[in-house]
Amino acid sequence: MIGDVDTHRLKANRSTRTPPPPISGVPVTPTTVDLAAMRRAFELADVAAAGGDVPVGAVVVDATGRIIGEGRNLREVTGDPTAHAEVVALREAARHLGSWHLTDSTLVVTLEPCVMCAGAILQARIGRVVFGSWDAKAGAAGSLYDVLRDRRLPHRVEVVGGVEEDRAAAQLRAFFEDRR
Repeated sequence: MIGDVDTHRLKANRSTRTPPPPISGVPVTPTTVDLAAMRRAFELADVAAAGGDVPVGAVVVDATGRIIGEGRNLREVTGDPTAHAEVVALREAARHLGSWHLTDSTLVVTLEPCVMCAGAILQARIGRVVFGSWDAKAGAAGSLYDVLRDRRLPHRVEVVGGVEEDRAAAQLRAFFEDRR
């Protein structure tokens, strides 16, 4: 019974989900750069799915709009539980810049980051996160948790959620339906 109630609550939460208010108080919408990066993230998610991984893709864009890091889920391919798309993209961006400080960068990802990825985002000092589908089961950017904007932490991130949400959710749904 409790499981049924929790599942019902999560489904209800997802269907009525509205983004948490931005840190600045000013409504945040995706930019044209964000949308272009999201298109690339979807391509990377397709590659992940073709390799048997959950279709999540991520792109790190610098302040000029240039892609400096890309990643896709690689957990199944590598056997590495930390090889989430966000972590892979952050690592590539840090290598590209020669620094772990990614303050002026934006991470664009097809699925709301989990707690582990939110921690990596905070450690990298990413300034903005743009994501597609909300994740009511493991999301840490406003769904289940809001780690990225927790006022108790020294760094907070501007979050833009639900960008291309229908496409992102459909991509995930198709992947899991094929596995049943």
